Amino acid sequence: MKPIDLDGLFDEKLALYMEENKGKYTERQWENLIPALYRKFGDTYVAKIRATPKAYYAAMSDEELVSTFSAHLAEHIPVPDFLCSELEKRDCTDALLTLLSEGDGETVLYVINLIGADERAFPVYFSLLTGEADEDVKDAAAEKLKERADAAKEKAVALYREGVEKEYMLEILARVTARDEEVFRILLDAFLAGGEKLPLHAGYLASYGDERALPYLMNRIEDRSIGFVEFQELKYAIEALGGEYDEPRDFSGDKDYLRVEDASLKEGFGKLPKS
Repeated sequence: MKPIDLDGLFDEKLALYMEENKGKYTERQWENLIPALYRKFGDTYVAKIRATPKAYYAAMSDEELVSTFSAHLAEHIPVPDFLCSELEKRDCTDALLTLLSEGDGETVLYVINLIGADERAFPVYFSLLTGEADEDVKDAAAEKLKERADAAKEKAVALYREGVEKEYMLEILARVTARDEEVFRILLDAFLAGGEKLPLHAGYLASYGDERALPYLMNRIEDRSIGFVEFQELKYAIEALGGEYDEPRDFSGDKDYLRVEDASLKEGFGKLPKS
């Protein structure tokens, strides 16, 4: 059965309400009022479903909720917040997991946000990261793994050692909170390897928060051949770990510096300091 477009019904009611109250509220007041009206709509009886929107979804089983959610996406009918709220109230992770493997990109992104950082989803999240998923999907899966990086650590280390999606694995490992010698060495070795990702890898060391990385960062920032962007990332990482670097540096001839300065001037912020 085609799902009910409750958001569409709300929009119809809202259009009538706005017409009846034309000129009564400013645009900003409408922006604040509309969400309140939508919440009120959740407790309003709707003849088409013979219930209020909240009660309509509350009466469904877990399987019916997931099926209805999937149908909304398949039919390109907006998913009501009331449906998402009911899914989030319940422990529907197991039922939703099947959609991660079977759904299209839009469905998968929606489901990842609904499931969140639930460890039961981690195997599927890692499969998405290491498979043929779109970059948006991979980024979303990585974000949830980062939220509970300690629980994801073991798998991330193993995949990194296998050379699989190493940058995503570094991103996850940088968020591990428990001190772990293997994690530190992985992050440090990635930084010491240099290359175009070095500024990013410096940021991972800063995120991980192990002060033992300071001497390596200080040694690198002393290199006079580094550019403006690399210098800024290294300086940030040093300061994040409790260090300090104040030696003046002149980047007035650096193309990245000139590009950032040009943007700053256009925005009215004036010239950048040279170091």
